[in-house]
Amino acid sequence: MKPKTDWIEKRQVLRTDADRILSNLSPAATAVLPAEVMLHELLVHKVELEMQIEELRRAHAELEEARDHYAEFYELAPVGYITLGRECLIDEINLTGAELLGVDRVKLLHRRFSMFVAPQDRDRWHRVFMNLMEPSGFEKRTLVLEMMRSDNAAFRAYLDCRRLQSAAGAPLLRLGLFDISKIEQADAGRHAQPDSRVKA
Repeated sequence: MKPKTDWIEKRQVLRTDADRILSNLSPAATAVLPAEVMLHELLVHKVELEMQIEELRRAHAELEEARDHYAEFYELAPVGYITLGRECLIDEINLTGAELLGVDRVKLLHRRFSMFVAPQDRDRWHRVFMNLMEPSGFEKRTLVLEMMRSDNAAFRAYLDCRRLQSAAGAPLLRLGLFDISKIEQADAGRHAQPDSRVKA
């Protein structure tokens, strides 16, 4: 983690650097007039501002790079990330989550997440959701649910649920959604095959 910038110290360093750059242009001490002092101060201030602008540009470029990196990391993660509001409506969802549910991401926003929970698991999901959203309830839960894609294809999902607070203070639920059907099928297939190492 980067240490916090001491802006007072930074400004003093910039001021010193600007003074040094303009020291060649300064009039001799014996011939200094008030207007020349003011002109010198204005020039120092101008150079200082230019240095600050350059520093801000560099910081801005670093922030954009970090934003792009984490946006890509979030969008292309192998896990669906979903944020639900108090009414169990989808506030945010990454591309993987939208792909898992089989719906374009824009069409998923503000839709009820429970619509994608298989009917036999909806009551259990509702109980878990209500408990997580209560301040006195759990802050974190994991569970496995039967989910339904938009084309009614079912898949078993592992959900990692965590309650958070929004900037406004309202509770949010962040879900990590992972399709475990293929893993279970692969595991079942592996156990169904005879072990070639066992001799008759």
